[in-house]
Amino acid sequence: MGYLRFPSMAALLFCFCVAAALMPEFAEGRTRHYIFNIKYHNVTRLCSTRRIISVNGKFPGPRLVAREGDQVLIKVVNRIKENVTIHWHGIRQLRSGWADGPAYITQCPIQSGQSYIYNFTITGQRGTLLYHAHISWLRATVYGPIIILPRRNESYPFVKPYKQIPIILGEWFKADPEAVISQALQTGAGPNVSDAYTLNGLPGPMYNCSSNDVFKLKVKPGKTYLLRLINAALNDELFFSVANHSLTVVDVDASYVKPFNTDILLIAPGQTTNVLLTTKPNFPNATFLILTSPYFTGAGTVDNTTAAGILEYENPLSSTSTPSPIKTLPLLKPSLPPINATKFVNVTQFVQNLASKYRSLASTKFPANVPQTVDRKFFFTVGLGTNPCPKNTTCQGPNGQKFAASINNESFSLPSVAMLQSHFFGQSNVTYRTDFPSKPVVQFNYTGTAPNNTNVNNATRAVVLPFNTTVELVLQDTSILGAESHPLHLHGFNFFVVGQGFGNFDQNKDPAKFNLVDPVERNTVGVPAGGWVAIRFLADNPGVWFMHCHLEIHTSWGLKMAWIVQDGPQPNQKLPPPPADLPKC
Repeated sequence: MGYLRFPSMAALLFCFCVAAALMPEFAEGRTRHYIFNIKYHNVTRLCSTRRIISVNGKFPGPRLVAREGDQVLIKVVNRIKENVTIHWHGIRQLRSGWADGPAYITQCPIQSGQSYIYNFTITGQRGTLLYHAHISWLRATVYGPIIILPRRNESYPFVKPYKQIPIILGEWFKADPEAVISQALQTGAGPNVSDAYTLNGLPGPMYNCSSNDVFKLKVKPGKTYLLRLINAALNDELFFSVANHSLTVVDVDASYVKPFNTDILLIAPGQTTNVLLTTKPNFPNATFLILTSPYFTGAGTVDNTTAAGILEYENPLSSTSTPSPIKTLPLLKPSLPPINATKFVNVTQFVQNLASKYRSLASTKFPANVPQTVDRKFFFTVGLGTNPCPKNTTCQGPNGQKFAASINNESFSLPSVAMLQSHFFGQSNVTYRTDFPSKPVVQFNYTGTAPNNTNVNNATRAVVLPFNTTVELVLQDTSILGAESHPLHLHGFNFFVVGQGFGNFDQNKDPAKFNLVDPVERNTVGVPAGGWVAIRFLADNPGVWFMHCHLEIHTSWGLKMAWIVQDGPQPNQKLPPPPADLPKC
């Protein structure tokens, strides 16, 4: 007589474990693999076709999705003739500085036909970040969203959304952006501005020849949507608004905040904002424009156009009756602030009032670990300047010179080999200096009448910090060649924005007003035009960390520097050796 043979309990358990490891529902701290092919493909916008550089032939690039605690490995293959690197903007990169991505800071570029595996673990972050190229102006089209979900079986500290939609704000150039920056650096003048702004790569119906290139957000009545907003534009801070819909801010730069409502957002390049949008309870018999336009504080030219998408409600009666065609419904438009803030003082005040609303959640589960004491204090001026015009040439910058930009009047020159390698192998003396000034060498009325001499110093200088140093940094805008807002991005760290104000920072009065309880935690912060911002962070991540203005033209002009954090005494406080496939210069 036949009989059934049952597998042993050990075999069953093994099979279950293997199956569980392969199922996201059971996985904790998964390893996620991606392949990013950097390649050319043609894209048509505004009735003009040009060859762009993108990830996997997609513009914007594909979503990178992971959970807090996951290890992520992305093999980047360079299939173009230009050198390339990818930066995972906002990822803490704890002890994984080799994967940070800025060219000649943490790595040499990936050369044509070569590849490199970026390997990092997502630690203590959840929300939205972005990836983008980090060499020259390639990030004009090489960008995409990083979506960090909470750990499995952990919930959001806000209502669970019905759906989640990334919306990436960008800029579109009819010309090749590499030609634009090349011409600007050669002539010394400001660069030609973009031709359009985009929502998920689409300019929308307010541009000529763009009526079909429209981002549409289709929603159902009575639902809550999580919009993951990213500013990937090259050179512009951008306002964002949805007609007749309030937005509830719940997360910025992958850190939870105390929720607050607003009709208008301002997002700087490199910043991300997660908002909840709750739709009308019933079909509203209208469609609603989604608009984005620039916040401009400078003295030069700006792309003063507006990108538009459409929020479109699903008609619940469409299955039982003939719905009204969308085109016959009224199209409602939000009101955005005027573009040129230099002519409208109330715009800058609105921006500052909005900035003051951002507060860390600061709960038991998600605390705000603000450094209460400070080991090192730094005061950095940020702004524009000039370089002399080379002999026997004509320059088109200020007073016949070339535009430059600087921190503490130091305009950073990229080295020819990666700083992180030089640091790790003890060869820093041939790559960079470690005497970056902690305050301006020449002090002046920073937001008053500018000095006559606007020339900058050009060098490769860094600040060295012992492991676990607590740092307070005041970033002060200057009026040299015009006061201007500067979104400063710090690689490798989150920081707390403890204070901000207009005019010159007052060391005797302003620190008393610092928020050391629940300041917002960010990786990119706007230094107010004609004002200052104060941040604090703990230097707990060994490596070389870039800090720069995220207006790409200012980075190109030299508004950048590097922090070097030394190893700590414990094995888990030291930078590991470089991976075997680290690109060579």
